[in-house]
Amino acid sequence: MHLTRHFARSVVVLAAFLALTAASVRAAEGTSPSPEKERELIALLRSDAPAAEKALACKNLAVHGSDVAVPELAKLLVDERLASWARIPLEVIPGAAADEALRKALDSTQGILLVGVLNSIGVRRDAGAVDPLTSRLQDADAEVASAAAVALGQIGNVPASKSLRKALPVAPAKVRSAVAEGLVLCAERFFVEGNAAAAAEIYDEVRKADVPQQRILEATRGAILSRKDEGIALLTEQFKSPDKALFQIALTTAREFPGRKIDEALAAEVTKAAPERAALIIEAMADRKETVVLPAIVKAAGKGAKPVRIAAIGALGRVGDSSCLSSLLEIAMESDAEVGQTAKTALADLPGEGVDKEIVARLAKAEGKAYPMLIELVGQRRIEAISALLKAVEHSDKTVRSAALTSLGQTIPAKNLSVLIAQVVSPKHADDAPVAQLALKTACVRMPDREACATELASGIEKSPAATKTILLEILSDVGGAKALNTIGTAAKSNDDKLQDTGSRLLGKWSSVDAAPVLLDLAKTSASDKYHVRAIRGYISLVRRFKEIPEPERLEMCQNAMAAARHADDQKLVLGVLKLYPSIGTLKLAVTASKAPELKDEATQTTLAIAQKIGGKSDEVRELLSQAGLEKVKLEIVKAEYGSGATQKDVTEVLQKQAGDLQLISLPDGNYNASFGGDPTPNTPKQLKIKYKINGKAGEATFAENALIILPMPK
Repeated sequence: MHLTRHFARSVVVLAAFLALTAASVRAAEGTSPSPEKERELIALLRSDAPAAEKALACKNLAVHGSDVAVPELAKLLVDERLASWARIPLEVIPGAAADEALRKALDSTQGILLVGVLNSIGVRRDAGAVDPLTSRLQDADAEVASAAAVALGQIGNVPASKSLRKALPVAPAKVRSAVAEGLVLCAERFFVEGNAAAAAEIYDEVRKADVPQQRILEATRGAILSRKDEGIALLTEQFKSPDKALFQIALTTAREFPGRKIDEALAAEVTKAAPERAALIIEAMADRKETVVLPAIVKAAGKGAKPVRIAAIGALGRVGDSSCLSSLLEIAMESDAEVGQTAKTALADLPGEGVDKEIVARLAKAEGKAYPMLIELVGQRRIEAISALLKAVEHSDKTVRSAALTSLGQTIPAKNLSVLIAQVVSPKHADDAPVAQLALKTACVRMPDREACATELASGIEKSPAATKTILLEILSDVGGAKALNTIGTAAKSNDDKLQDTGSRLLGKWSSVDAAPVLLDLAKTSASDKYHVRAIRGYISLVRRFKEIPEPERLEMCQNAMAAARHADDQKLVLGVLKLYPSIGTLKLAVTASKAPELKDEATQTTLAIAQKIGGKSDEVRELLSQAGLEKVKLEIVKAEYGSGATQKDVTEVLQKQAGDLQLISLPDGNYNASFGGDPTPNTPKQLKIKYKINGKAGEATFAENALIILPMPK
């Protein structure tokens, strides 16, 4: 055989998938095939049409075919190109004709084609094929024998199981796994049909046979489930096995085992198993939420080996209820940080409708370490307990106050937001201020109506001392929206230097283009150069970052920035934006900028870059280039090398392909290494050296790695 069994199986799986898909389509389109369509498809199979068209016809016959099409399909079972396609309809066409055609093909096919036929017989579960399949179990070709074994398993009747049981102890090693697989399939069918005893017998035979471990694991699972409650002993036996795979199959099977008796067995096993295994058994217990023995998990959580406790505590977070609250609270206060944190997480996740009510009830009379812990739970579980939290904010213990403020941040409704604002503006205890600020921020960013929230904050700013105003402005920035923007803009234009500093900084990192008018106004009116620069750069950043800005609006913003900027460095930033959004409008602006001596070089580069991107063939572009003193040229790349020192890579051909009728050369990738097919001298600074001619005059230029390539006009 030239094909491995793995490949053969892959082909079979693909064919089975296509067959199932076709069967689904057939069901969706109705149970009666279209005779007219069927005749057309059969005629195509009989014609000289290409194989691809015949393959499609086969697929369609899976929907429209009947026993009339079977003879033509059967002919294709010996065709290496179309056999798998022919089997697709043969697997789903109802009636005995398809079964007979596949059985006959057992004598006319071999190798991978025969394997395919065997699998199609298995898909159809053709009971009439048991005898010929049984004879194939002795085939010298292991692939064929294996396919026959699996097909018998898919048929899954008593005669098929007898053939496979007889073959199991004597089959060659290469075939025995498939025989065992077939037996497992038979046993599964027996079990589903109500013959659990026969299924258990077969599973036991496979378990004890000399077969690969995967088959043993499958059989072990089946042997447990087929015995029902009597299989619990076999399952717990696997928990004691030194074989990790058998232990894992026991865990998997325990999760799907029906009834409640298994839960008691699992609870008992936890007390006997080694800690690392007991922890895994607890996880399996927790996956059986409907029948889990909760007291056993509570007990395991309270004492014993740490891995077992951690697993049990975590499990309570999934399957516990209000009855576990006391135990978890005690554990959460233990000195072991890992154990305590696991318990806190479990408390936050603890399911059950009564848990929240129980926490609030306990909170009213809590004291000591339990008090701040219950307060934390109120926040983590988003419990409505505002009055209790407001009371705790007045407590003499800093830990209690901090917990209360944090939970208020997580739970306070919009109508009570002023309470948290007051805690920030006028804290009774100075060391509560950082916690109160974080709590207010947490509350504000989760408020559903951000404009209403911003209005509350703005009101708080008006009443705040200078030091607190900046804090509230920071929070207001996180809230966002029109009111926040207006308030921060007002602060940036105030006479207070700290407010100007905070306001201009927050505007500069605003997350929407709505801030553009505010930033532009600040850039134009600010008397401070520092805040002017911050504002204009924030404005330019908005133009650059937001691609969704319509082109006319972006162009206007670039013009505004050019006009408002007081420094050439900031105007050069605008030129960088123009390169990113090439158009006739940005080209005009770049040409205008090139008239300013301090911008000439950068503006010229920008002009060339934009012209290169939009194409320099139109009369308007040529006219604009002329205005900038950049006429079209005849450019010839003579020689180009890229590298460092003696190591140079010839990149002449790359540059020749990229050269146009401008002095600018744009590479396929902005990175030289990527454009030139690799790095000739890694971790070393490199240069690009170019010899060229412009309008017949020779020139030379050198560029640092990744620099923009603009060739100087030769003198």
